[in-house]
Formats: sequence, structure tokens, C-alpha cells
Amino acid sequence: MTTAFVFPGQGSQAVGMLSESRDAVKPVFDRASESLGYDLWDLIQSGPEDQLNATEFTQPALLTASFALWTLSQDAGVSVDYVAGHSLGEYSALVASQVIRFEDAVRLVQKRGQLMQEAVPIGEGGMAAIMGLDDDDVLAICESITAASEGSVEPANLNAPGQIVISGTQDALEKACSVCLEKGAKRALPLNVSAPFHSRLMRSAADKMAEALSSVEFSSPLIPVVQNVTAAVVSDPARIRENLVTQMFGAVRWTESVRFLAAQGVTDMVECGPGKVLSGLIKRIDKNVNTDQIGSAQAERLSGQRS
Repeated sequence: MTTAFVFPGQGSQAVGMLSESRDAVKPVFDRASESLGYDLWDLIQSGPEDQLNATEFTQPALLTASFALWTLSQDAGVSVDYVAGHSLGEYSALVASQVIRFEDAVRLVQKRGQLMQEAVPIGEGGMAAIMGLDDDDVLAICESITAASEGSVEPANLNAPGQIVISGTQDALEKACSVCLEKGAKRALPLNVSAPFHSRLMRSAADKMAEALSSVEFSSPLIPVVQNVTAAVVSDPARIRENLVTQMFGAVRWTESVRFLAAQGVTDMVECGPGKVLSGLIKRIDKNVNTDQIGSAQAERLSGQRS
């Protein structure tokens, strides 16, 4: 049995998450709160929801939740052969592999959220999920609209076959959704996000994030890490750092990442964090891969199955 742990990104957060696991996860949240200068546990338990859903708070909240559950899995003796994360979740994977210290990562992702939000004024850009259309067709539509308009739109999250998230300026995004529906897409659903993540509109944020990343020490991974922008294992710390910069304006190649892991012989993928979003995507990508979730203090049940 070869196992990969995968870590979720934004969208998996909810007020009250991990409340049933308070005693087990609170020590990790205390470490995060000390690094951030505010009570992160109180925020995820009490809200307000609008604040938790603001990118600069969502990112450290999810990273901390995922790392707390990862810590429990390791205390239970779970064996892991690879790690990967979706967008923000890549930072969780890097902490799990001991490339970045947890306290550094919490501060980095809060900064990442702030920079991403500041890059484009609210209302001038967005994202939409396109369902039921071939990936190449979506790419061609985005390229055509970008070439013919003052704005831009491009694939941002290649989540699963027939499920792509596109990102860009508002007018170009709306045009792309209309054309995708005309070409046979089942749905073109605008997402409740505050900025056009993983698009060229994030380049200014990426430049500033490079400065923040340069101040943090990166170590060689203790567990192989599959990065979003390469959909392959990257082991050189300097290149891992560079890929985190590129990730801010580049597409999340999740379909390819899952297929890469399967090609390495991975038979089991465990979603470590709130929700089951990645498990659902993995099943759409490769039905032969077994999926499981650690969404609460239940890591001990996996130890007998996977150690």
C-alpha cells in the first residue's frame, strides 16, 4: 500500500469546524495564534463568518486545521509516502514534509491572502466553475476572449476532467461563461470569491510574495512533495520556493497531480483537513484510487490500516 496525504484549499472552511476535536487540536491553534497575534481558535469557532471567509483569515485557519490533523495522524503512526495540496493546501503539504516551519507558514499564508486580495479591487475580477466541457475547449474559449477583449480570462484550477475553474476580469469572465454554455457546458457557476486567483492578475501579488518567501528558510522535503505548477515531485528547496511564487498566477494542475501520484503506485489518498472536496475530485480523476478523510480527531483509526 502506497499512501499520499492531500491537503485542501480555500472553500473547505466553516465556522465551528473541529469543535468536536478541541482538546486534540487546540495546542496547534495556540501556536498559530501566538504567531499571528490574534485568537485563531476563537475566530473559527465563533466567527463572524464574513471574517473567517476573508482570504487573509481563511488561509491561516485552514492551514492550521490541516496541520493539527496531520500531527494527530503522525502521533497515531500513520505512514505517508507522498504529500500534495490544492492551492493554499500546498503550504500544508510543505509543513507536513518539514520544508517550512509551521509558524513561518502561518504568517506566510496570511500575507499571501492579504496580497491576493489587494492585487485586484473587489468587483473587478472573479472566478467561475465550468462543468461538463472538455478542458481543451475551455482553454480555447478563454484564449479567444482574452485576445479579443481588453480584459483577460484563463483556466485557474484544473480540478478534474470536465471541471475547470476559470479566473479573470469580470467582463471577460462573464463572456467566457456565456460562450462555454453555448458550446455545451452543463453549468457555468460564478464562485463566491473576492479576487481572480491563479491568473495573470495576481502577478503583482506574486512579486511581493517572493519577497516574503525569501525571508523564510526552506529545507529539503522529508516526504516527497508534488507541487501544483509542475504536477510532479520537486525536491530542491530553491525551486520549491520559486514554484510557490509561480503558483499565485499559474494554474493548479490538480488532475495531473493526482494522475502523477497514481503513476507512482499510490493506491490510497487521504484528505487531511476539513471537508471532502478533494476526495470527490480524486474519484472523478481515477476511480481506482481509494480515498479517505481525516476531518476530525479520528486519526488513530487509520493507524492500524496504514502503518
